[in-house]
Amino acid sequence: MKAENNLDSDDMRGLVWRLAFPSMLAQFVSVFYSIVDRMYIGNITGTGEIALAGVGICGPIVTLISSVAFLVGVGGSPLMSIRLGEKNERAARQILANCFLLLTVLSAAITVIALLMKNHLLMWFGASQATFPYANAYITIYLLGTVFALLATGMNQFIICQGYAKVGMKSVLIGAVCNIILDPVFIFVFHMGVRGAAVATVLSQMASCAYVLKFLFSERAPVRITFGEYDWQIMKRVLLIGLSPFLIIAFDNILIIALNTVIQKYGGAEQGDMLLTCMTIVQSFMLMVTMPLGGITSGTQTILGYNYGARRPERIKKAEVHIAVLGLVFTTVMFLIAHTIPQFFVWIFTQNETYVELTVWAIKIYTLGIIPLAAQYTVVDGFTGMGIARVAITLSMFRKMIFLGGAFLIPATMGIKYIFYTEPISDFVSAAVSVTIYFLVIDKIINRRPVLGRQKA
Repeated sequence: MKAENNLDSDDMRGLVWRLAFPSMLAQFVSVFYSIVDRMYIGNITGTGEIALAGVGICGPIVTLISSVAFLVGVGGSPLMSIRLGEKNERAARQILANCFLLLTVLSAAITVIALLMKNHLLMWFGASQATFPYANAYITIYLLGTVFALLATGMNQFIICQGYAKVGMKSVLIGAVCNIILDPVFIFVFHMGVRGAAVATVLSQMASCAYVLKFLFSERAPVRITFGEYDWQIMKRVLLIGLSPFLIIAFDNILIIALNTVIQKYGGAEQGDMLLTCMTIVQSFMLMVTMPLGGITSGTQTILGYNYGARRPERIKKAEVHIAVLGLVFTTVMFLIAHTIPQFFVWIFTQNETYVELTVWAIKIYTLGIIPLAAQYTVVDGFTGMGIARVAITLSMFRKMIFLGGAFLIPATMGIKYIFYTEPISDFVSAAVSVTIYFLVIDKIINRRPVLGRQKA
C-alpha cells in the first residue's frame, strides 16, 4: 500500500498539515461524541442535571484509565518512528509486537482492578449521595469495555506513525458515528438512561478497535503486528517514553478529581452539586480545546521522531514552527468562541438559567490562558516525539503542580467560586517556562544522535 505521506522528502508545511488535520479532526470528533453522551444525559426529563453531575464524576476516572493507552501508544510510536527513520524495519516490527502484548495485558489487568475498586473510586472522586447511583450505573458498564477502548486508542498511534493519518482518523470516526446513532436508541428508546449511554459507548469502542486491529494485522500496513521477539528492555523503554503523556493525562484527571473534591468540600450541600454540574460542562468545553490541540501536537510526533532518527535537525525545527503556528491558530479561534458565544454550548446541556449564567461566566474565566497553552503542548509533545522523556515529564509536571496548588489555595483564600481561575494561571506560567527551556536546550538535543543501537529496538 502506497504511503499517504513521505516523511523523508515532502514539503514540511504540507506534511504537518496532512498529519495534524486528520488527527485534530479525529480528536474533535472523539470529544464531540463524549459531549453527545452528556448532552442526552443532561436532557433526561426530571433527572438531567443530577445525572450529568454523576457522569461528570466518571469522566476523570474514564480518562485516567484511558491514559494507559497513551502510556503504550505514545510511548512506542516515537520509538517506531525513529527506527523507520533509520530504515530499520525489523526493529520497528519488534517494537509494535511488544507494544501490542504490553497494552493487551495492561488492559485486562486494569479492567479487573477498576471493577473491584469502582465504589471507592467514585466516593473518593467527589460522588455525593445524590449523584452516586448515576455515576455507579455508568462506570460499571463502561469498565466492561476497557480492553476495546485502550486497544483502539493505543494501537491507533502505530497507524498514524507509519504515515496513515487518514486511516487513524477513520477509526475514530467509526466509533463516533456509532455512538451518536446508538446513544438516543439506548437512552430514550430502550429507556436505559445513563446505562444506555455507557452501553452505546462500549459498542462504539468495539467497532473502533476492530477497525484498528484489522488494519494492523493486514497487508495494507507496511509494518504489521506479529508475535514473538518479546523483550522486556523494549517494554521498559516504551513505558519510560510513554510516562510523559501518561502523566500529562493522568494528572490532568487527578487535578479534575481534586477540583471536584474541593467543590464538594467548600460548596457544601447548597452549592456543591450545582458547581459540580457547571464544572462538568466547563470541562467538556475544555476538552474541545485540549483534545484537538493534542491531536495536532501528537499527530505530528512521527515527523519529529522520524527526522530525529534520520539526523535531520533542520526539518525538525521547520516542523516545530509549523506545529506551533497551527496550534496557536486553533486556540485563538477557540478563545474567541469561548468569549463571544459560550451560551450556545451551555444550552446543549441545560436550559436552567441559573446554571447557564454561572457556567457561561466560568467558561470565560477557565479559557483565559488557552492561547499560550498551544506553546506548552508543542514543546512537551515535541520532546516526547523525539523520545526525550525526561524534559517532557519535567515540564508537564511543573504545570500540574501550579494547577494543584491553585486548586487548594484559591478556594481557601478567595472563595469556592474563584476555583475556575486555577486553569488560566497554570496555563500562562507553564507556557512561559516551557518556551524558555525549549530555546535553551533544543539545539543540543536535535544535533545529538539518538543513543540507540541499530540492531536492537
